[in-house]
Amino acid sequence: MPIATPEVYNEMLDRAKAGRFAYPAINVTSTQTLHAALRGFAEAESDGIIQISTGGAEFLGGQYDKDMVTGAVALAEFAHIVAKKYPVNVALHTDHCPKDKLDGYVRPLVEISKERVAAGQNPLFQSHMWDGSAENLKDNLEIGQELLAATAAAKIILEVEITPTGGEEDGVTHEINDELYTTVDDAIRTAEALGLGEKGRYLLAASFGNVHGVYKPGNVVLRPELLRDLQDGVAAKFGTQNPFDFVFHGGSGSTDEEIATALENGVVKMNLDTDTQYAFTRPVADHMFRNYDGVLKIDGEVGNKKVYDPRSWGKAAEKSMAARVQQACGALRSTGTRLK
Repeated sequence: MPIATPEVYNEMLDRAKAGRFAYPAINVTSTQTLHAALRGFAEAESDGIIQISTGGAEFLGGQYDKDMVTGAVALAEFAHIVAKKYPVNVALHTDHCPKDKLDGYVRPLVEISKERVAAGQNPLFQSHMWDGSAENLKDNLEIGQELLAATAAAKIILEVEITPTGGEEDGVTHEINDELYTTVDDAIRTAEALGLGEKGRYLLAASFGNVHGVYKPGNVVLRPELLRDLQDGVAAKFGTQNPFDFVFHGGSGSTDEEIATALENGVVKMNLDTDTQYAFTRPVADHMFRNYDGVLKIDGEVGNKKVYDPRSWGKAAEKSMAARVQQACGALRSTGTRLK
């Protein structure tokens, strides 16, 4: 199937919310990790979301120039071609973009999609994220209003992060403390500024103790039940039941119970990066350790081309990452839910 159209993407999100499941959103940094994500979704018979962070886009742009837009566009165009071979619908998304990178990343990409839509085509990306968590809420929402108008005009969904997520993601760092919890007042102010769909659809990354990166279970206090308070608080003021489509950030290391509670309270998208990075790299490390005398030209020998050929370890890396994506689909209840 091709990359999801705006209509299909909206249907995907609607079905997830109604069915209380969520799509894994898998960060990719290469054509190979893209294939691993697509393979995992296909094997789980789940639609999904593939995303590129600013750091991922810079890496994709090549180390000679490190242009984020070039990297993102190149992989997106590649995805539009190869995704047709997989029996699932996939949306393309750009992950965390802070204020100082908007002009070099999200805004140019929105303009590219705007031109495509004006020419009768579908947007290149189906959604973009504005990470204003380092700004005060007033400034965050003002920029969000501007971006929402631009994305809606290009048939794109906007994701906004209104309060901090702990840890570090592509250079944006927040302390792990009691500020990592969005309040009902924060949610009401968001609804007042961005509307509840009439100004354009958006996904909301609210904070309920989330932390990016690697952590052991028990080191972070997640409160996914807080999402119900946000839904009910805004519903009481505006009369719209379950108004938000929530995103779960910093999901690596979460328990099944925490994930289940988040799904019941409106999470439709959950980001995975740390766990899939490890799943991709682990078999590569194993291959190198087991075949060190073949991948290296030791003591004047010539090595073994069959084991230092990138395809020999790349296939194992793709398989392992695909299995982790498939596992995520099971945890998020999206297995077997693909649109026919």
